[in-house]
Amino acid sequence: MSDRFYFRQLLAGRDFAIGDNMARQMVNFVYVIGDRETGEAVLVDPAYRPRELVELVEADGLRLTGAIATHYHFDHIGGSFMGHDVEGIRELLEVADVPVHVQAEEVEWVTRSTGVGADTLVAHQSGDHVRVGGLDVTLIHTPGHTPGSQCLLAGGRLLSGDTLFLEGCGRTDLPGSDPAEMYRTLTQRLSAVSDDTVLFPGHMYSPDPSARMGDVREHNYVLAPSSAEQWLAMFGS
Repeated sequence: MSDRFYFRQLLAGRDFAIGDNMARQMVNFVYVIGDRETGEAVLVDPAYRPRELVELVEADGLRLTGAIATHYHFDHIGGSFMGHDVEGIRELLEVADVPVHVQAEEVEWVTRSTGVGADTLVAHQSGDHVRVGGLDVTLIHTPGHTPGSQCLLAGGRLLSGDTLFLEGCGRTDLPGSDPAEMYRTLTQRLSAVSDDTVLFPGHMYSPDPSARMGDVREHNYVLAPSSAEQWLAMFGS
């Protein structure tokens, strides 16, 4: 990509939300994708301290024009968990009046978990693009972890949320999860992503924060089974 492509990977509890015990324990990544030429930027999965995230964007000379949610879970877009309230898109919208882009299948789950109205969300189909200045972010519907999970493809990078990690993949035993769909996502929906694309996951679950897709395909154990039956027998419960 040209120098106009702006990209930051921010680790919750280290780069922002410092002192937040939940953020430190969950080790979520938040991403910023921007266009240096136009000054526009979007936040991907803005949880924990959305006001701080907006300030970080502005400190780099950009203005926030949108947010993208990989899926509805509280540690990615805010909500309640075991009596704890986590800030997310609801609080983001209090400081920045921007559209929040989600997959259509996730709208109901997002509104239920965050209290944000459906009219605030932009519902997408797989293959849609979100424009950030003069740049395109491609949305890939990747159900399995949740019904409307999505990955983002931009600037030779795949932002995978909880769909695929450097080691392992998202859980498939949670409300809305589907092991068979996860298998199809890993083996079919993401098959067109090139080996040279760099995977950036939704959590710091491995020593490295990112890796080439070719290396992930070679070493990630969830990609080793050779059939759906074998995969479901190993990871479907």
